[in-house]
Amino acid sequence: MNSPIGILGGTFNPIHLGHLRMAQEIGEGLDLAEIRLIPAGCPPHREKPGVSPLQRLEMAQLAVKKNPLLRIDDREIFKETPCYTVESLREIRRELGDDQPICLLMGSDAFWGLPTWYRWQELFDLAHIIIAQRPGFSREDMAAGRVGQIHEELEKRQRYDCTALHQEPAGAIVTYPITALDISSTRIRALLRQGLNPRYLLPAAVLDYIQANNLYC
Repeated sequence: MNSPIGILGGTFNPIHLGHLRMAQEIGEGLDLAEIRLIPAGCPPHREKPGVSPLQRLEMAQLAVKKNPLLRIDDREIFKETPCYTVESLREIRRELGDDQPICLLMGSDAFWGLPTWYRWQELFDLAHIIIAQRPGFSREDMAAGRVGQIHEELEKRQRYDCTALHQEPAGAIVTYPITALDISSTRIRALLRQGLNPRYLLPAAVLDYIQANNLYC
């Protein structure tokens, strides 16, 4: 069986070091063949970004340009209808075949919000779920006080090592510890609107692109 590939979606408005470090640590730690970052054109749970799809795509491409582990997948970025993860995963599954292990990366907040996602239960038929776990946040903390269908899925599918990711194409839930970086696209945009410099929160090439194109002012 081939090594797993990772999928990390988002608006990337703009892409920053939190996105990239999460992808890097999970990719290396779980021995993934690659991680595909998929910028959303029309995200269903967020307002439409204020910069163009092409600009967000170009920033993402600059961010991963010299990293052999990361690549940009542009299948969603120019869509004008809502971009649903389940639909993109179905496309990727058709392209790669039924036996290819696929891992969908997300934070814990996104995981607990899965019941608000379109056809969310089908995600487990298409991919493993990797939950990025910040330091000091245990598996028990993650599950404490949670009820409902998503808790049931966690109880049923959670694995405590990465073996299943390499032996099965989909269906497991694995938590993986990552470095805590308190960086957000919202904060970066706010700094830029205030005329402040967000350097060291995002790749230098991305900041240069933002400044050259007068974005987020």
